[in-house]
Amino acid sequence: MKIRTVQAKDIDACHLIEQHCFTQSEAASLDSIKERATVYPSGFIVAELDHRVVGMINSGATDSDDITDEAFKKLIGHREDGRNIVIFSVSVAPKFQGKKIASRLMSRFVERSRELNKEKILLLCKTDLIPFYERLGFTLGGISTSTHGGFEWHEMIYTLKNTNN
Repeated sequence: MKIRTVQAKDIDACHLIEQHCFTQSEAASLDSIKERATVYPSGFIVAELDHRVVGMINSGATDSDDITDEAFKKLIGHREDGRNIVIFSVSVAPKFQGKKIASRLMSRFVERSRELNKEKILLLCKTDLIPFYERLGFTLGGISTSTHGGFEWHEMIYTLKNTNN
């Protein structure tokens, strides 16, 4: 498996994976996926197996610690040099789930975030995914005020560097 930066040719596959992994009310649109890949490709990685995209992580960057703003998912307020990187989606095609692809994507994403000199990785997840992210080194920040897609979300935080100097 190869993990690499997204390319224009990957957009349709990424959108299809997004549609399979999230409900209609929470999945990103094709335009949103395209915009994330175009505006912030360094924050968008894919897992490729046999020349086929099977998973992805996409994100935006900000100086804010509040990641509940729905407009940010459309990259409104995105700052490439922002101190935090915010994951919008960690998705693996259903046929490839359970094969540690998401864990490998996350490991590479942490490395990439360090290379980008970010302080924290922030994300929102549903209750059932809290243990997965905790195994990867995230800490639970509490219940989010976000109700994206009509669901309850939990804030997860991965600290990349100590800022208490």
